[in-house]
Amino acid sequence: MTRLPAQLWIGAVLSTVLLSAALLSFLWTPHDVTTLTISAKLRAPSTEYLLGTDHFGRDLLSMLMEGGRISIAVAVLAVGIGMVIGVPLGLMAAANRGGWLDEVIMRGNDLIFAFPSLVIAILITATFGPSATNAIIAIGIFNIPVFARVARGGALTIWTQEFIMAARVAGKGKARISAEHILPNIANLLIVQGTIQFSLGILAEAGLSYVGLGAQPPTASWGRMLADAQTMIYSHPRLAIAPGLAIVAMVLGLNLMGDGLRDLLDPRIRRARI
Repeated sequence: MTRLPAQLWIGAVLSTVLLSAALLSFLWTPHDVTTLTISAKLRAPSTEYLLGTDHFGRDLLSMLMEGGRISIAVAVLAVGIGMVIGVPLGLMAAANRGGWLDEVIMRGNDLIFAFPSLVIAILITATFGPSATNAIIAIGIFNIPVFARVARGGALTIWTQEFIMAARVAGKGKARISAEHILPNIANLLIVQGTIQFSLGILAEAGLSYVGLGAQPPTASWGRMLADAQTMIYSHPRLAIAPGLAIVAMVLGLNLMGDGLRDLLDPRIRRARI
């Protein structure tokens, strides 16, 4: 019987708790984060405000819940963009290894990789305006070459297998082989890479919101909460600690879950655990 890796459990618990809180914010939050209660500003944690309030009197716990919803949604959609576009490009490049299509796709990937991801994101959001939508597009664009490289690398090893040769002898084309045989065999690589890119997407969204290029007020965001708290880091450190810990916990949970999934899905490691 295969034992589940400990890091998979720990990562899943951390991620699930924060994801559940973010989903719950669609239905309920302790207080309305769009309502400013100046008379209640900078209150310490109490039964009414479990984590206290910020300088506008907004409930910190409610902002964390809604901020997580935005940060997670941006990361999920950005990873989705990378997968939907990047994986087919990687499969096409592998199916035409050494051809002109392979060269065009991989040199395009190299061009995007030549610039730091955050610089690309800042360039796009500064050009088209700060918003959560533009943040999704910016982060998603950088995810495309990542998934393209992973898909191509995994597919190249599968193309040399005998069952692929049998499929070609049976008359199947490259596109059909990629969809029916290659993609299922590299799914584990894509799942692990997806969790990693998800965590990087959380960090990227927080960074963009921190510099004012992500979600805009009154929309709550973990990065925006950090930016608002930076002037009060010494007098009221909890305002920065709360969103900072949320980001750390989410990224740590996703990375641990990615490591656990890699150990679980890798046949060599799985056999060693049996």
